[in-house]
Amino acid sequence: MFNFLKNLFGPKADFKALLESGALLIDVRSPEEYATGHIPESVNIPLPVVQQEASRLKAKNLPVIAVCRSGARSGMAVRMLRRAGVEAYNGGGWSRLAEALKT
Repeated sequence: MFNFLKNLFGPKADFKALLESGALLIDVRSPEEYATGHIPESVNIPLPVVQQEASRLKAKNLPVIAVCRSGARSGMAVRMLRRAGVEAYNGGGWSRLAEALKT
């Protein structure tokens, strides 16, 4: 069970430092979910199109932090992006990350 969670959420990362150094923040929820609230610096790239956007994100040569509602979809997005050669991190739920970034 622990390995499953570790694979889903990945290693701990300093998200604030990553963002300060230029990391991209993507929200992989649907446009409708994104419209109900999101981190202002985030870009909405719904999970079904993450694979299509992977080469564009890789070309930016920046780390990517993915968020969603709970961390499950962002975990899937991170796995896709890593397979495409993108340095990617699972930020988990967007509202939880937004709170963490305030401190």
